[in-house]
Amino acid sequence: MDDAAGHGTVPRPIDWAGDHVRLLDQTRLPQDLVFLEITTIEALVEAIQRLAVRGAPALGVAGALGVALAVTTLPEPEWASAIARLRAARPTAVNLARGVDLAARELDRHPGESCRGSVLAAALALRDAEIAASTAMARRGAEELYRVLPDRDRLRLLTVCNTGALAAVERGTALAVVEQVFRDGRLERVIVCETRPLLQGARLTAWELTRWGAPFELIVDAAAAGLIGSGAVDAVLVGADRIAANGDTANKVGTFSLALAARYACPGRPVPFYVVAPESTLDPTTPDGAAIVVEERSGAEVTSVHGIPIAPAGTAALNPAFDVTPTALITGIVTDRRILTSS
Repeated sequence: MDDAAGHGTVPRPIDWAGDHVRLLDQTRLPQDLVFLEITTIEALVEAIQRLAVRGAPALGVAGALGVALAVTTLPEPEWASAIARLRAARPTAVNLARGVDLAARELDRHPGESCRGSVLAAALALRDAEIAASTAMARRGAEELYRVLPDRDRLRLLTVCNTGALAAVERGTALAVVEQVFRDGRLERVIVCETRPLLQGARLTAWELTRWGAPFELIVDAAAAGLIGSGAVDAVLVGADRIAANGDTANKVGTFSLALAARYACPGRPVPFYVVAPESTLDPTTPDGAAIVVEERSGAEVTSVHGIPIAPAGTAALNPAFDVTPTALITGIVTDRRILTSS
């Protein structure tokens, strides 16, 4: 166990370690920096479902590396079942299924055990592509902010959940844009929503920002709309787990509320609201937000914090992990290749 305190770069949350998958257990942050050596499909599915690895790009890489793990460790008759379990581990993030499918295509191209090298090569190529995408999104997103906010020398940015290196492989999506603004010397501060119920903003985004040495302030989720309305925020940056063909976007629950606040909390002066996600998160097979399956997680995540009850015993809770923001509320979608708008 290593001490997670201190400054510096954020370690890769997922990678291949010779013959198995190595994961940073994000459920242990910020207190402990613990890596998991994943040697079975069962362990990988469990890690995905309990959010030891999370974030759309990272889940895509996990899915692809999971196929490599399956063909490395299991007899061929068990491959199809293992791949199906991986693909279904979480339903909302399109990257997971897409990463599994990308690596699994090599099974048809190279039947039998000869596929192992090509499956791993495909998975590692996806990992490298996501790293390159994060760098491209960071620069494109920062330049877009400078374009739409020409009168602001230093920017006040608000974000939700965690969209940094922990959600990708390196740098991230929306938080990669924040990092670029910081590197450019144009960041005044980041306002970080705590992101109930699992506190990914408080636990993970704050941890990443601390390691950069970036200025930030943590808020309860309910404070965001008021701060946006008061003029304290120049732009809102969020990630995405699936972007439908019409531009409707699924992201961490609470994102829709931020989009509404950005559009309407300052009458006559909407705050720019950007979704930052790689092209791999665009899903042309899903026509609109109504067709996106929203994962419903255990109510125990709402009624307790780190296992400590915060509601009376027997309290029922709704716990949708995501919500859908209509494309009409999104200023632009920044990808590694382009900026998409609804106009």
